[in-house]
Amino acid sequence: MILSIARFLFLIIEVVVLFNLLIAVHELGHFLAAKWRGLFIEQFGIWFGKPLWQKKINGVLYSIGSIPAGGFVKLPQLAPMDIIEGEADVDREKLPPISALDKIIVALAGPVFSLLLALVFACIVWAVGRPVGESDVTTTIGYVMPDSSAAKVGLRPGDKILAVDGNKVSRFLGMNDSVSWNVVRSEGKTVLVEFERGGKVQTVQVVPYKPTSTGWRRQGTRQLLIMPAESAVIEKVEPKTPAAAAGLKQHDVVAGYNNIPIYSPIALAQYIDKHPTEELTLNVQRGKQALAVRVKPVLLPTEGKMKARIGIGWDTDGKTFIGHPNPFEQVYKSVTGTLETLGAVASPKSDVKLQHMSGPIGIGHIYYLLFENERGWQLALWFSVILNVNLAILNMLPIPVLDGGHIVLAILESIRRKPINIRILEYVQTGCAVMIIGYICYVSFFDIGDFFGSKGEPDLPKPTPAAVRP
Repeated sequence: MILSIARFLFLIIEVVVLFNLLIAVHELGHFLAAKWRGLFIEQFGIWFGKPLWQKKINGVLYSIGSIPAGGFVKLPQLAPMDIIEGEADVDREKLPPISALDKIIVALAGPVFSLLLALVFACIVWAVGRPVGESDVTTTIGYVMPDSSAAKVGLRPGDKILAVDGNKVSRFLGMNDSVSWNVVRSEGKTVLVEFERGGKVQTVQVVPYKPTSTGWRRQGTRQLLIMPAESAVIEKVEPKTPAAAAGLKQHDVVAGYNNIPIYSPIALAQYIDKHPTEELTLNVQRGKQALAVRVKPVLLPTEGKMKARIGIGWDTDGKTFIGHPNPFEQVYKSVTGTLETLGAVASPKSDVKLQHMSGPIGIGHIYYLLFENERGWQLALWFSVILNVNLAILNMLPIPVLDGGHIVLAILESIRRKPINIRILEYVQTGCAVMIIGYICYVSFFDIGDFFGSKGEPDLPKPTPAAVRP
């Protein structure tokens, strides 16, 4: 119990440290640019709330707050940010004016530093590697839900998907060129799937399934009710079961049964469900050995009831290896993925809405789940590349309060050849800040809903030991 609590607290600390590092580096970019351009810097703070420590050095108040939620730089000459940073202690109108170019440079420095940090993380990932699952390197179908539209048009396990809606795909899950993302972002009544079977290329039109959600859960997005192919790797052999008696071992790979190849552990579990008393021959790969192992299911306790099984549990990760992706490719894919997401959100025909974005709670939850993994620190570094790119691009949106808004206002100022009225700017900045804070609260509402799972999902088996344990 004590170890569990200590592990939980350690995971929380890891999340807080890494999340705050991303924000602090972004703000450091603004700070250093402001120093370079000679702006008046009132305060540079890490965290918000009541200061735990503060000290004035060379006219700048440095502080550490009590709420671990990022940081800020008070630059009264740039734009009024009182609603977020608190009221300025100086009269802005008495400060010397700064040029539009200075404002643009200072505003741009934050996103630039976020991109540089993304590249640093990407270089670390390139050096130490990150776990790569089979869904990252295959577009082969492993499972098709019975009676789904995909099944009705003839898609089968073993089919290799080549393109979705005309977009070439190179992996099953994730962003950019994946099967799942191109289904989610599709906008037609049907999804065009091009696939290869037995060396022959075919195309089918699939009606996507869209799960319904209620209450505080996000609306479901399109899916084809298919799963990627993954190796059936045995993680555990239960004692005194047919699997143990037949000599099956941990790390054995079940390639098929009765000389029928399988592309997902779910296939074997479903076959046993339909043939609970039938002896079958498992085609097993043990290292370089190919074995034929005969087993007969028996009734075994499973989640409070008796069920026909042979007594094995699967490795839910399937086969994994350590990849070393090119750092520039990581950043490029993060940039294109973010831009594609924004495009999908902006499209009125898309199922991707603002509610599908994640706020601080959702991002923290993702980090927590990543750190729970045995190689979680590598996954967290990889995710930090994506998150830094997101932070840079979203901050460049032309909305006052955001860095892009500061740049737009500076450009307007240069065109008008005079600063924008400070009172008008205060109202605009405050209104936009309230809007952004409101949006963060809105999306956090759905982030919290994610902790309780989702309703309205199809009864699609998940490759977990409890769900598909034969």
